Amino acid sequence: MVVGELTQEVDLVVIGGGPGGYVAALAAADNGISTALVEEAKIPGGVCLREGCIPSKALLHVAKVIEEAKHAENFGITYTRSNLDVEKLRNWKNGVIRKLGMGVQSLIKARKLEYFNGHAEFTDSNMLRIEGADNARIKFRHAVIATGSSAKMLPENLLPRELCWSAADALEVSEIPKRLLIIGGGYIGLEIGQVYAALGSEVTVIEALAGVLTGLDPDLAKPLIAKLGKQMKAIHTSTQFKGAKKSGKEIAATFVLQGKETTENFDKILVSIGRRPRTDGLGLENTRVSLTERGFIQVDKQFRTTDKKIYAIGDVVGDPMLAHKASREAKVVANVIAGKPDEWDNVTIPAVVYTDPEVAWCGHTEAEAKAKGLDFSVKKFPWVGNGRAVSMSRTEGITKLLFDNKTQRLIGMGMVGARRRPADGRRSWHGNGRMVAADLALSIHPHPSLSETIMEASESMTGKAIHGAH
Repeated sequence: MVVGELTQEVDLVVIGGGPGGYVAALAAADNGISTALVEEAKIPGGVCLREGCIPSKALLHVAKVIEEAKHAENFGITYTRSNLDVEKLRNWKNGVIRKLGMGVQSLIKARKLEYFNGHAEFTDSNMLRIEGADNARIKFRHAVIATGSSAKMLPENLLPRELCWSAADALEVSEIPKRLLIIGGGYIGLEIGQVYAALGSEVTVIEALAGVLTGLDPDLAKPLIAKLGKQMKAIHTSTQFKGAKKSGKEIAATFVLQGKETTENFDKILVSIGRRPRTDGLGLENTRVSLTERGFIQVDKQFRTTDKKIYAIGDVVGDPMLAHKASREAKVVANVIAGKPDEWDNVTIPAVVYTDPEVAWCGHTEAEAKAKGLDFSVKKFPWVGNGRAVSMSRTEGITKLLFDNKTQRLIGMGMVGARRRPADGRRSWHGNGRMVAADLALSIHPHPSLSETIMEASESMTGKAIHGAH
């Protein structure tokens, strides 16, 4: 036992203070459950707030401002580019994180939660030991694991850690490298790549697979890839990274491109090849919790693990690794622990790539619908026919809807475009995807607006499209 340890008893202990963990703790407290929250980092809010969603979106806003200024030249307005104050930019971004972190802390205090700062480890299925700023032992009736995920990195012999960034490192904005190599063409790497391209870096992306943004509907990906192709030096697909080493003040990276091995020099390398669940060091071997073959915690529809006193939510239980999914799971698990009837039954989970143009979708993609053998129709409305898009000179967007042919129920929805977030279009996805084409076609949208494209695409399904083909 650590000197100075205290033993406390609670009905529920939540491990992890991210959008899954802190929401579960607050929701449980609102249900009258005595709850303790354990967070290892100094600031609650999780990876999303500290080194993921929030700082990346803050920096993407900066990138968008820079790009908007360039785009204004099309209207006859030319701005003289100001000097970039990296320290001020970094301080502003950190201020956003602090403000939101303080907001989470105030919510925790208002609910009178027991809050512990330190690393939690199960000693058995009834007890936790916390080591760190707050040394303690917690005896619990229920526990929720919400420890999230961490970035996958390449082996040291392939790419020494001191030569590369993780996404969290890149979002620190410690420097603006002249030449940046990004390994991985997923949405995280491309979001960060767009930020650094706007800030002045020469960005090269290499992806081992045949295309970037794997799994994204090609119709939605096309306008984004076209824009990225103009902003970045190169995007190489079907390219295998072979290794990198220090070469003077530069980094010599070797990869196989179109069957030919090539070496190029860069100033920094960003590794963005996915994330893995954070289960190491939790002491799960001291419990009856089981892991899947991929290392995620195995849970049922109520997020109960194979140890009936222990639950798990968020990234640690599997894809999609999204903050809003974790928060919804948190509310379910809080209800279950409170004895209320609840389980995971969400038909759709919206997802967004916050690049410019932005991409948002929910429900089935066209490829998924075909793979399941569904009888469906695809209806699209190109933004070149939308007044708002034309007035902004940003007509590259498209709205794409999938309808069940028998019921005309909306089964999939996607948008790609600029300015107003395409994710706002999911507001029309009422009742978890139970709307039919006629409902959407009859909905009234403000004019001119980008959301009108949802109505326009739906009219095509009813055979009464005013501005498009039937």
